[in-house]
Amino acid sequence: MSGDQQEFFETRTPAQPDLVFVRSLRARHYRLTLRRDGVAVATVPARGSEREARVFVEQHRDWLERARARHALKPRGAEVWTLGTHVLWRGEMTEIRRATAPLPAAAGPVFVPETPRSAGFPGKPTVCLAADIFRVASFEGDLRPTLEAHFARRAKIELPARTWELAAETGADVKHVTVRNQRSRWGSCSAGGTISLNWRLVQTPDTVRDYILYHELMHLREMNHSDRFWARVEAVCPWWRDAERWLKRNGSLLGL
Repeated sequence: MSGDQQEFFETRTPAQPDLVFVRSLRARHYRLTLRRDGVAVATVPARGSEREARVFVEQHRDWLERARARHALKPRGAEVWTLGTHVLWRGEMTEIRRATAPLPAAAGPVFVPETPRSAGFPGKPTVCLAADIFRVASFEGDLRPTLEAHFARRAKIELPARTWELAAETGADVKHVTVRNQRSRWGSCSAGGTISLNWRLVQTPDTVRDYILYHELMHLREMNHSDRFWARVEAVCPWWRDAERWLKRNGSLLGL
């Protein structure tokens, strides 16, 4: 999750639509991995070549097919969200339900962290996920685009604030925090002190969210995944292994 220098030099072809080649200036060897979105990534060392990378992929074709078979068995979230759909929210599979109670006018127009018993939008369609209420244009059709937009806006408030809290706790020298729509990673950091986070972290348990934040903060001291890096993570986040297991089991529900 560090700011490894990389260069994409291969576009997908009809023959290999789910394979991407990435040149890494830090890598010493060829490497083949399967991203959470099902795309295979062949990492090419700085002095490697595309030709050798393709040979490497063919040599590991059996492994790739097995990995894709395992990937196909992972749970997937619903593509279309309607009333009654269960989605991952704050770490729990939560039903999208119609909110029924009125909301005080001063509470705001978009997102209100109140209980359904005490909040709602007068005359406006609203839905609730556990104790959180969101305004929607209509109860009909796909609610996913609207709700994910709410989630992303919420993330842009919560994630930077929590990052700054943990940075102060750990003494990490953070310069800037951004929240993005990342499709293949939970977070990243640059040597210049910028931490970028996936807005979907607001859908994970707080302990998992904090693990990702600690992970990126420790990269500001160790821009690698060495034993020293993991020792730093262990010191500030001893539950990191449990968080990694949660991400491995549930990341596919969020498309990662």
